[in-house]
Amino acid sequence: MSDDQPAITLYRLQACPFCERVVRVLEEKGLDYHSRFVEPMHSDRDVVKRISGKRTVPAIVDENTGVTMSESANIVEYLENTYEGAA
Repeated sequence: MSDDQPAITLYRLQACPFCERVVRVLEEKGLDYHSRFVEPMHSDRDVVKRISGKRTVPAIVDENTGVTMSESANIVEYLENTYEGAA
C-alpha cells in the first residue's frame, strides 16, 4: 500500500443504503478510506468476488489489520470494535 493511498478500501454502489451506513461510520470515526464503486449488475462484480468471495456490497479491505469482509452490519461492528477510540 503506498503512503498516499488510504489503508481501507470500501467497495460500494452509488445510492446503496447499506453502503451509506458504512460510509457514515467511517466518516464519524474520521477514518481515511478509498471508495471503489463497482458494477451495478450483480453478476458483473468480479472484483468484489475476488476480494471477498461474494458479489455483495458493501465490502471492505483493511490493510491495517489484514481483514476483508462484507455485509454492512458486520463491517459496522468491525469498525466500531477495531477503531473504538477513533474520531
